[in-house]
Amino acid sequence: MNILYYDCFSGISGDMNLAAMIDLGVSPEFLRAELGKLGLDHEFELRIDTGSRRGICGTRVDVVLKNQEAHHDREPLLQANTHAASPVGHDHSHTDIPEERDHRPADHVHDHGYPHHGDFPQGLHHHGSNRNLADIEAIIQGSGLDAAVKNTSLNIFRKVALAEARVHGKTLDEVHFHEVGATDSIVDIVGAAICFHVLGVDAVWASPVELGGGFVRCAHGCIPVPTPATVEILHGIPTTRGATKQETTTPTGAAILAALVDTFTDVPAMATEKTGYGIGHRDMDIPNVLRVHLVRPMPAVDAVRQARLLTCNIDDMTAEMLGATMDLLMELGAMDVHFTSIQMKKNRPGTCISLLCAVAEEERFKDLLFRHTTTSGVKSFPLEKTELERSFARLETPLGPVTMKNTLRDGKVLRAKPEFEDCRAMATCHNIPLAEVYACIARSSKEYVP
Repeated sequence: MNILYYDCFSGISGDMNLAAMIDLGVSPEFLRAELGKLGLDHEFELRIDTGSRRGICGTRVDVVLKNQEAHHDREPLLQANTHAASPVGHDHSHTDIPEERDHRPADHVHDHGYPHHGDFPQGLHHHGSNRNLADIEAIIQGSGLDAAVKNTSLNIFRKVALAEARVHGKTLDEVHFHEVGATDSIVDIVGAAICFHVLGVDAVWASPVELGGGFVRCAHGCIPVPTPATVEILHGIPTTRGATKQETTTPTGAAILAALVDTFTDVPAMATEKTGYGIGHRDMDIPNVLRVHLVRPMPAVDAVRQARLLTCNIDDMTAEMLGATMDLLMELGAMDVHFTSIQMKKNRPGTCISLLCAVAEEERFKDLLFRHTTTSGVKSFPLEKTELERSFARLETPLGPVTMKNTLRDGKVLRAKPEFEDCRAMATCHNIPLAEVYACIARSSKEYVP
């Protein structure tokens, strides 16, 4: 199998995805020719250049809109009816804050400091800013693109559209997508579909997606990162947060992953054959880079780890105190903690605390046991822990998406089960018992192929 693997350690945006695909080997001339089938050549120009972030070199893409006014000296924070945010790249869901704005040529409108989906000053026209989903569908369906590219493009657009509708409490027909209707976003999304199909891969994998952190400014004030639409799109997909206090994953980037990725895993068993880097348009304290690989899957070898088993016996702590201690030890990084009921000397009922940790963490956890329990002695046993490979995939159900956790050995799935927290959230959201949620997932999973 040929696999495309997204390494999203710094998130993903639409322009970074295009740049990474070109750096991986997609022909710029082919991409331009295919995008030309949309009939929007009079609206944009695709500029491709090299760039680097934190010493990592790769490809950078700009979608330059034609016939735009120069406006670098105008107020950059305008009214927007969605979540305009200060950018990590120049993806089209961002609003620059003044001190971060790049000063580019008059016809370069990506890092100019205006939201790509908000209201513009009188006399300044933004191509396609009032297009809705039906307009976009008409453009794509009426193009000369292959049917597979059309279907993938529309799938990505609909994920953004549904998220925006949910966030703003509207139906799809009521929402005008000032972001996704813009020409540059059409190029990013349709371009993603073109690149995916020309690569001819058998499957797409991805790491958990870094979302960033902090807050961004929009017309409604400060909103948290990740922004609401990004959160909606990534329900059921593994994510990480806090690598930087900026937005790292945009709604467009999130929708590309949600539509294309078959499996999310941070421990892929693979051999890389080629790597591409898509360079973002903002400098951050981590490399603003999207890394992608063409890979071959390799049979996974069970991971064998050296570990330590720490035990101690307790007969004078309440159940409440023991429960709090277990929570604390797990939060502080123990591999596992469990209790066993025992009969101690003088016929006293007691509890044996068993804690599993890495060899290098032995002394730290001994100290924690002495500080947070009443024990006066901790026993230590060396052991080996064999771990099966795990991966994550998203399953669509009538109740919404759920994360399926797969357990593998020798590259084959032994078991697949839904994440409990997803199931509990579904039960709360729909006000139904957990048993009904699991029954719904079981029906949906009959066609699920990990």
